[in-house]
Amino acid sequence: MKLKALNDSVFGALLRSPWWISAGIALVFVVGAISALPPTYWAVGVFGSVPFAVIAILAAWRQLRAPSASQVETVAAAMAGMPWSAFAGAVQAGFERDGCQVERLSGGADFALTKGGHVALVSAKRWKAARTGVEPVRELQAARERRGAREAIYIALGDISPSARDYAAKNGIAFMTAPELAKLLRGLKA
Repeated sequence: MKLKALNDSVFGALLRSPWWISAGIALVFVVGAISALPPTYWAVGVFGSVPFAVIAILAAWRQLRAPSASQVETVAAAMAGMPWSAFAGAVQAGFERDGCQVERLSGGADFALTKGGHVALVSAKRWKAARTGVEPVRELQAARERRGAREAIYIALGDISPSARDYAAKNGIAFMTAPELAKLLRGLKA
């Protein structure tokens, strides 16, 4: 609930925006405070810019660590051309590098990730599908319920249908698309 509230706030929107927007708002606060307030109150006015400066720094940090559009495109093309065994190995190596214990599964989910005592199921076998419908997402949810997993992640390089997105949103299932996959597989040799 708290995370959703942050995503719907001005600060959540600014975190998703280019960093320079928050920096510009902070600069407007500083210039406005200096031009509109007497010198004894400048510090109070400038203090209003601090949240926006912090958001600018956080957004810049995230954007510097995020893969570029060309890297995302390159990874997506490479992943789309892989057979299942190579793709599964690359995804498993990426999750393991991020500190997860990975168990291969069959059925509605392909991997069980364990980290810090929490389990997440990942469905990746249909990663090449041009369009993901609701049925494979339902299968992932059924596997999640059977195993009592806390989270569920569906990997898809193609389009995701609105019905699949709605079902996933209602059941707390996250999609890992090309940008997230490029981040997961950064630096790995495919």
